[in-house]
Amino acid sequence: MKNSDCIFCKIAQGKIPAKKVGESNNFIAVLDANQKIRGHTLIIPKKHFVTLLDIPNKLGEELLKFTKEIASKILETKQGDAFNILMNNLEPAGQVVKHAHIHILPRKEGDSVKIIS
Repeated sequence: MKNSDCIFCKIAQGKIPAKKVGESNNFIAVLDANQKIRGHTLIIPKKHFVTLLDIPNKLGEELLKFTKEIASKILETKQGDAFNILMNNLEPAGQVVKHAHIHILPRKEGDSVKIIS
């Protein structure tokens, strides 16, 4: 896939509208367009990387800090009582969009959401 065909590259470039909830130098946070859990947020690198393994180590601290900021916002705004962080890497692991991204899933006390641990 060319980067020009990538939906997340287009979102990062502002070519496709998305509900942006945060931004850092190298990452954006947007609400998932097909939420099954209210507040489901995606952390997306602005540059095209396919998996976590492709994201340069030098961006690791920024990615962690930004993910923590967005997760904290979810808790502060009472979108959830807790949260899961999930990243699917490659198709056998459930990756649908071939652009690295992290899912933050808000959780409510007593919800029936099942996450494999």
